[in-house]
Amino acid sequence: MKLLIDADYIVYKSCAGAEDEIDFGEDVILVISKFSEALSNVQRELSKIKNNFMWDTPELVLFFSDSKNFRKKICPDYKGHRNRKKPCGYRRVISTLKQQYEVIILPELEADDAMGIYATANPGNIIVSPDKDMRQIPGKLYNMDEVMTITPEQGMQWHLIQTLAGDQTDGYSGVPGIGVKRAVSLFDEDGYTWDTVVKAFASKDLDEEVALTNARLARILTHENYDATTRTVIPWCPTDASIGSDNGAEFQAKTA
Repeated sequence: MKLLIDADYIVYKSCAGAEDEIDFGEDVILVISKFSEALSNVQRELSKIKNNFMWDTPELVLFFSDSKNFRKKICPDYKGHRNRKKPCGYRRVISTLKQQYEVIILPELEADDAMGIYATANPGNIIVSPDKDMRQIPGKLYNMDEVMTITPEQGMQWHLIQTLAGDQTDGYSGVPGIGVKRAVSLFDEDGYTWDTVVKAFASKDLDEEVALTNARLARILTHENYDATTRTVIPWCPTDASIGSDNGAEFQAKTA
């Protein structure tokens, strides 16, 4: 069993926590960091996670987002407000972690997508992430509070819910005025189908193309949505109603 860890946020907060500043007065403030402290912060966070699985000795696989993001080709404004500078030591810490753990970064993919692809190509592992988006991926998910099991049907449903509800943090709006609770209510009434999605967007005078754009932005990739040979994304389509083909069978070999 492996723990598939969303390491982006762990390294970010660990490095940010190790930062300090020196105020030289006038117009100069220097940001400094102690690398050993940043790395120690990361190791402590990883140990906390691992200690929750003491009945086994899990191997840790760390996932990071690439500097480029394929979703910006779908919507240039995707996460446009998140162009924050990485904290001191961020890249150096990742380079050091590569010497100690298996680290996976896939071209133009976010860590969420790389985890989704790996988890569906290699069942039996546990995704570790506090991000609600990972409820789209069938299998076991540790959300930093509890381990839950996501069925393929539940994963598909959560993707459609997020398509309607949108995510302002990530920069896609979904259907204006519809949040998660309202989305669930609509699907309970009309069924978890693409027709229900299209009808909800149409109620706000938004066409199916807008619905599809939101669905593709919301979708966390599985191995079905990824060509492991060319390392390219296969765009999600409304006919992708099930999870479990063999398209990503070679993922482990390609990324190990």
